[in-house]
Amino acid sequence: MGIGNYIKVIGRGKDGARPLTREQAADLFGQVLDGAVTDLEIGAFCLAMRIKGETPDEMAGFLDATHARLHKIPTQGRTAVVLPSYNGARKLPVLTPLLALLLAREGLPVVIHGMATESTRVTAQNVLSALAVPAQEAIETIADGSVQFVPTGLLCPGLQRLLDVRRVVGLRNPAHSLVKLMNPCDGPAVVVGSYTHPEYAESMAATFRLVQATALLLRGTEGEPVADPRRTPAMDAFADGEVTRVQEAQAGSLTNVPGLPDPDVQSTSVWIQAVLDGQEPVPTPIALQVAHIVQLSRQKGKAT
Repeated sequence: MGIGNYIKVIGRGKDGARPLTREQAADLFGQVLDGAVTDLEIGAFCLAMRIKGETPDEMAGFLDATHARLHKIPTQGRTAVVLPSYNGARKLPVLTPLLALLLAREGLPVVIHGMATESTRVTAQNVLSALAVPAQEAIETIADGSVQFVPTGLLCPGLQRLLDVRRVVGLRNPAHSLVKLMNPCDGPAVVVGSYTHPEYAESMAATFRLVQATALLLRGTEGEPVADPRRTPAMDAFADGEVTRVQEAQAGSLTNVPGLPDPDVQSTSVWIQAVLDGQEPVPTPIALQVAHIVQLSRQKGKAT
């Protein structure tokens, strides 16, 4: 069938384009994920959405299509924590692995999913591998108190293909927002969503409310879902569509964190291990984030 009719609707520029319904968005995105459209159509879709921007209904439809196609991670009814990791480190160390391992220490099953979208950055996968947490080679049940790194391609090959389009055209597309919102598990989960630009805070919050997600939303560190160790960001908790500000932003300038490592794999992994061994303190912003996620997961666990 192709997606030409949808591109006519969304491809008329910022002022002329019209939004799709949730059902139309799900149909369009499903065809893209299934590889049922040409490369030219995929390029047109990505560019049109980049110019138009996604509405919450469209993003919910994209999520519907994705969730219907995911090879989901079995949790056996446990409430998992989901950490999307797609940005990696540039100037600061990537501390998503520290957040994951601290949450696992609290007894939670923690799923990190991701792939390298920029070849110049150190990724959470690199650091986890150095900490003896290799990437999964197949979808497996996750246990309490454990961390899995699940490559996006295992969850949905079509989603990986769409993320890889960025390497060709140099622009992000709806998949880059979608991966920060999706729950790849077969049961309840706390999704830790992060944004870098304020407008994404609003659109992500609107989508979390629409799909009635359980989530924590914060300004991440260079696009990673972990609090900046130098200053506590505001954090909003979502529970079945209701949102609560659970952490106010720390005022003032960025603080210096003594001993914070260089962003390379070796330095980061050694420092994280020192924190886990109690030789270095857990940065306060990350400790606060852990506490809020634990609280959310307990609330979700009681409700299910």
